[in-house]
Amino acid sequence: MGKYVFKLPDVGEGTAEAEVVNWYVKPGDAVAEDQPLVDVMTDKATVELTSPVAGVVASIHGEPGQMSAVGAPLVILDVEGAGNASEAEAAAPAPAPKAAAAPAPTVVEHADEVAATPQPDGLGLMGNYLFKLPDVGEGTAEAELVEWKVKVGDHVAEDQPLADVMTDKATVELTSPVAGRVVALNGEPGKMVAVGSAIVGLEVEGAGNVSSAAPKPAAPAPKVEAKPAPVAKAPEPKPAAVKPAPAAALPSGGAKPAFATRAAGERPLASPAVRKRAHDLGVELQFVAGSGPAGRIEHSDLDAYVASGGKGGRAPASGGAASAYAIREGGQEIKIIGLRRRIAEKMQQAKRSIPHITYVEEVDATELDALRVYLNASKRADQPKLTLLPFFIRAMAKVLPEHPQINARYDDEAGVLHQSAGVHVGIATQGPNGLLVPVVRHAEALDIWGCANEIGRVTTAARDGSATRDELSGSTITITSLGTLGGVVHTPVINHPEVAIVGPNKIVERPVVRHGKIEVRKMMNVSSSFDHRIVDGWDAAMFIQKIKGLLEHPAALFVD
Repeated sequence: MGKYVFKLPDVGEGTAEAEVVNWYVKPGDAVAEDQPLVDVMTDKATVELTSPVAGVVASIHGEPGQMSAVGAPLVILDVEGAGNASEAEAAAPAPAPKAAAAPAPTVVEHADEVAATPQPDGLGLMGNYLFKLPDVGEGTAEAELVEWKVKVGDHVAEDQPLADVMTDKATVELTSPVAGRVVALNGEPGKMVAVGSAIVGLEVEGAGNVSSAAPKPAAPAPKVEAKPAPVAKAPEPKPAAVKPAPAAALPSGGAKPAFATRAAGERPLASPAVRKRAHDLGVELQFVAGSGPAGRIEHSDLDAYVASGGKGGRAPASGGAASAYAIREGGQEIKIIGLRRRIAEKMQQAKRSIPHITYVEEVDATELDALRVYLNASKRADQPKLTLLPFFIRAMAKVLPEHPQINARYDDEAGVLHQSAGVHVGIATQGPNGLLVPVVRHAEALDIWGCANEIGRVTTAARDGSATRDELSGSTITITSLGTLGGVVHTPVINHPEVAIVGPNKIVERPVVRHGKIEVRKMMNVSSSFDHRIVDGWDAAMFIQKIKGLLEHPAALFVD
């Protein structure tokens, strides 16, 4: 018998990675040649991958939703003959085989977040299987621990959930690759953990993946496990190793009063969402008792604290509600990660590399808004409600052929401007986790209702997280609108590598002089920014003036 490593092939032009969608096999299954193994999704399509050989599935790599790089192992097969890999090569992708050679040093070496503490050593000696944080997405160097699904002493089955971790793109559930007993957990919720770090120590039957010949196997055991109850009050080990222990003791102390103040220096456990909500409410988590696992503060705990008038460890003796003018102390340091970090990098790149020129023009939107109201009142039941954006997109689609240098993407490194015949409009959309730009493709081929349908479809997909990569890339010009919060004027940042962005502001009624008389009209400013390397001020002004003409005389939008 030999080993055959099936690696993710190049499933599309320029594709560097693909998302695992659905497995058709599991370890132990016998597969025939050309039998489906897994579905993967690229930027353009979902592809079914079949087995190039017959054999028995030894292991699979990647859970649904995980990004896998082209060339990365997906399936290890036991096959007749020599196969295409040695035993050592076939074992390389396994979760943690490297620890077998030198158990304790290997854990410290890979657990970047806790390298200075003795806890990884304890993990390596406590159990004979170390579960390490896998690569849960392309380019992911670390992930945030969101929630533990197990505790020390629990017996877990194979594929039983161990923890939830959050990457830049999604929250991923990690499951146990083996059955055994949990002897150590490395990290508290909210902690960033490096890929390759040991996060769970398990006692399993058999050799596991850590050498049983490790020196002094029993000595560190009490330091990490020490039986769940004593762990909380075991300061005798090195402090960093038992730092999470006090929080773990919160739920087990049945006599602990509600809303008790934590000890000085004791960090409350809470998810990023709870921390943000507490910050918005002006609540210090130090004074909120947690009812979740390991004393973790849940949203319901915040609700109870606020409903009580904020009476906790520092409640006034009178028992009255907290004063609206009470002094607030302390603060939070929040690490910028995930989508917010990607947004920050994108904005920094745009402002650093693009010399912006901003142009603002006033538009009389009285007739346009009247048309919008009329069309909404007379629309069919299957037609969407119209906002101003479909009219803007229609106006841009009519004007851009006269200004092809604006409907373009600029390759800084190559010094090449890629002008687009099709108008692909990015719609800056605020989602629950930050700003995304889904794309309305070929706007030139859509009428007002078609534009409205596409805007609704792609923005909804962006907000609920179902948008594909194709729907979030390839725009040639972007619209950014804050709706009724649009303000008087703003200076939009260009969506690199595009060269222009247009931003309508809110409509306000104000008196204007028209035909020698003062009239109340619905006025709206249009703010726009252009890449001054490509677009001259004159061209920018002409482009916006033509859009203004169409919007002020909306009948022209429907005349070819």
